Amino acid sequence: MRWLLALLLSAQPALSESVVAIRTIRAQTVLGPEDLTMVDASLPGALTDLAGAIGQEARVAIYAGRPVRLADLRSPTLVQRNQVVPLIYASGGLAISTEGRALARGSEGEVIRVINLASRATVSGRIGPDGAVYVGWDE
Repeated sequence: MRWLLALLLSAQPALSESVVAIRTIRAQTVLGPEDLTMVDASLPGALTDLAGAIGQEARVAIYAGRPVRLADLRSPTLVQRNQVVPLIYASGGLAISTEGRALARGSEGEVIRVINLASRATVSGRIGPDGAVYVGWDE
């Protein structure tokens, strides 16, 4: 029984690697390999894979040496606020296209409000993978 107690007391926790920022990263910056590194430490909430962070956009400022958490990241922005975007009404086999001005920034799949430049009506639409905003999408 003593050997079991000695074994438990001498056992050290296995260390895992965590993703940390090399430099201070401003919010809305797309992360690249030059921004991040791996450290031999198990930091609470930190990502454990560089591939999961590279290409993502920082939601908040991430300071040098601090862990990068999943909550700090988002998909890269496709549409900027005040950007003129294709506004497409799609339902069944019908598709009508016009131009609109985005009232918010967003990434693929997010719903934002857009002003139709022809009618001045404000509508909500989902951002597509091509950066167009789709209204009346089939779900």
